[in-house]
Amino acid sequence: MNDTMGHLGDIQNLMQRIGKEDPSWMKSFQGFMGSTKKDGALSSKIKEIIGVAVSVKAQCEKCIAWHVKGALDLGATKEEIIEAAQVAVVLGGGPSLMYMKNVYDALDALIQ
Repeated sequence: MNDTMGHLGDIQNLMQRIGKEDPSWMKSFQGFMGSTKKDGALSSKIKEIIGVAVSVKAQCEKCIAWHVKGALDLGATKEEIIEAAQVAVVLGGGPSLMYMKNVYDALDALIQ
């Protein structure tokens, strides 16, 4: 089953809840995340593609959905995202391979 949209909604709801309960912490976290993701020696697009690979290696379904969407929004191609996930599988072995399904599910849900 493809849970991409549910995962993205869960992330948004979680961030909103934390933002209401501890706005200072959420503002700091979002500032840290924003400063890390902006263009530098690596483009924002490449950073999101790296996020896909790290998410596959970390076996985080919600993170995969988040970073696939972010990478697509920044112009990454399906092929770039899949190759990044494949690098993660080389490092993570069989368990990481199982999370390639989440990458394909996110791509299928987000590319019309």
